[in-house]
Amino acid sequence: MEPAGARLRRREGLEEKQENISPLSESTKEHGVPDLVQLTRHMKAVKAELLEQAHQQLNELFDRAMWEAVQSHPPQGWTSASQESPKRARESNLERRKVFIHRKSLLDELMEVQHFRTIYHMFIAGLCVFIISTLAIDFIDEGRLMLEFDLLIFSFGQLPLALMTWLPMFLCTLLAPYQALRLWARRRGQGTWYIGAGLGAGLLAFQALVLCALPVHVVLKYQLSPASRCVLVFEQVRFLMKSYSFLREATPSIFHAKGGEKTQAPSFSSYLYFLFCPTLMYRENYPRTTHIRWNYVAKNFAQVLGCLFYACFILGRLCVPVFDNMSREPFSTRALVLSIMHATLPGIFMLLLIFFAFLHCWLNAFAEMLRFADRMFYRDWWNSTSFSNYYRTWNVVVHDWLYSYIYQDGLRLLGVKARGPAMLSVFLVSAIVHEYIFCFVLGFFYPVMLILFLIGAMLNFMMHDKHSGPVWNVLLWTMLFLGQGIMVSLYCQEWYARKQCPLPQMTFWGLVTPRSWSCHI
Repeated sequence: MEPAGARLRRREGLEEKQENISPLSESTKEHGVPDLVQLTRHMKAVKAELLEQAHQQLNELFDRAMWEAVQSHPPQGWTSASQESPKRARESNLERRKVFIHRKSLLDELMEVQHFRTIYHMFIAGLCVFIISTLAIDFIDEGRLMLEFDLLIFSFGQLPLALMTWLPMFLCTLLAPYQALRLWARRRGQGTWYIGAGLGAGLLAFQALVLCALPVHVVLKYQLSPASRCVLVFEQVRFLMKSYSFLREATPSIFHAKGGEKTQAPSFSSYLYFLFCPTLMYRENYPRTTHIRWNYVAKNFAQVLGCLFYACFILGRLCVPVFDNMSREPFSTRALVLSIMHATLPGIFMLLLIFFAFLHCWLNAFAEMLRFADRMFYRDWWNSTSFSNYYRTWNVVVHDWLYSYIYQDGLRLLGVKARGPAMLSVFLVSAIVHEYIFCFVLGFFYPVMLILFLIGAMLNFMMHDKHSGPVWNVLLWTMLFLGQGIMVSLYCQEWYARKQCPLPQMTFWGLVTPRSWSCHI
């Protein structure tokens, strides 16, 4: 069945073609005699455009059909899903493997429809309103027109130091896992293999030490700003996840080989490409596009920059004045509830900006530069009617990694019947990593994200895929609004409380105890 977006695009295209033809017909009526040469050229151009548009739509339709067929096709030797026993159905989960194909990002497809482009234009208009309001307030209060980017400059302070710290992290990730795999791939009949295997394990231990200790040391010693910390912690987690995927995908064929055989390690170029391409799942080869659209790359990077300015305006206008003043007042339940309600709007804006800037613009820009053809970094999470579907579709890149290496490997270790513990382990790993990222970036421990993830784990079992309909979608969005309001409110309060009420002496309990509960100026 043809997607609704494709039908809309085709209908709009035909309408545009009809509109282009009608002026020509009117001109011929005015002059009395039609210009047959001009009419012929025009009809040939329309024909070429219609054929090209139909060709693109057929390609998209066949790519989607191929992907659905691959996803629904059972592993070789298994019966169809309708004929499988429950035991075999559970075991088939262990055989599922990520398949990469040619496909565009969902927002790119939707942006071809004028109705969705209008929603995008509304967000741009919102940014313009923030800029105009900032200029107006500055002109009224201080008599000058000037946009100040103090918050943006503060957030990216000491960025060159963060980039210098990134270089040894990258070199360790580039060399250690690949060299360890080459040492393990040697012929095992020789006595030197055990020495090489130990050396490979030592290289991996050294890489883990550098990735875990170096960013923390630099952050604590030089007190990097939040955005610079983001660069380090995201790259730290990304390198660890990519290294694990590379070793997890490449080592089984090496260790399952017979003792006297020498196995072939993956090519270094494929590993180098994997370190930069926008996926966490290692494959020797990926589908590639034929050329690079540099205007598309520049557009996406420009949109990332626009999202950064947008986020700074939201924080500067809707969060900083409110929570800076709130930290000077005594703590009360009323003030807490009001601050959470006030933070829901900027919180959901931040969620949408992070999604658009990173999961769409940033990943698509790198995918285009590397000609990486599979652009399904997310799905239609905004249409979710259950938290289980939301978690699967919000960030497909991370979900694929968690599903393959935590959930599936958990089932292999615990047995196919241990589906519940395997799912809980996925939530636990994700919650710990997210809480670590927030602690790293903000510089304090305040387990708001951890608690919200545990609540989300319970909602995952309560709001499951059997629930459908608009009511459940409204309920999910309501929970997202409240969750974002809680996060923005509590983290902002704690940030300003720690700035205005510093500890006279650094202690462990002082670091882990929320300061916003007791800070009064």
